[in-house]
Amino acid sequence: MLNRVILMGRLVSDPELKTTTSGISVTSFRIAVDRSYVKAGAERQADFFDIVAWRNTAEFVCRNFSKGSLIAVDGQLQSRQYQAKDGTNRTVVEVVADNVSFTGERREQGASYSQVRENYSQIPTAPTPSYSNGSVDDFQEMPLDDDLPF
Repeated sequence: MLNRVILMGRLVSDPELKTTTSGISVTSFRIAVDRSYVKAGAERQADFFDIVAWRNTAEFVCRNFSKGSLIAVDGQLQSRQYQAKDGTNRTVVEVVADNVSFTGERREQGASYSQVRENYSQIPTAPTPSYSNGSVDDFQEMPLDDDLPF
């Protein structure tokens, strides 16, 4: 069976970090995801999705994202039931985030939570050189009389 959800959208409000009674960090937030099509003469429509992030992912989201930020979320769709204060039974469908990533305006940093978690203290390296402005003189000619290994 497969249960994967990948969404990219904008946060509807600032995420708020909360802590469970056992000390686990959690945040829930909603993102607006534009639909890929627009009817002629109509405004673009958006769908709204509830996201839940736990532990370090929750802390990462609250530290780096705010209302209007573009975010990519990779997670699993989950439904749960609870009883509201008025006694009615309610069902909630939400995405439990496994990984969140910067997109758009913060893309230059190229970081996602999983990369930050794995290499938190790693110093960024210099970008690889580009030869797009080079000339033919930058390359060495290979002799054609050698046997090629393929």
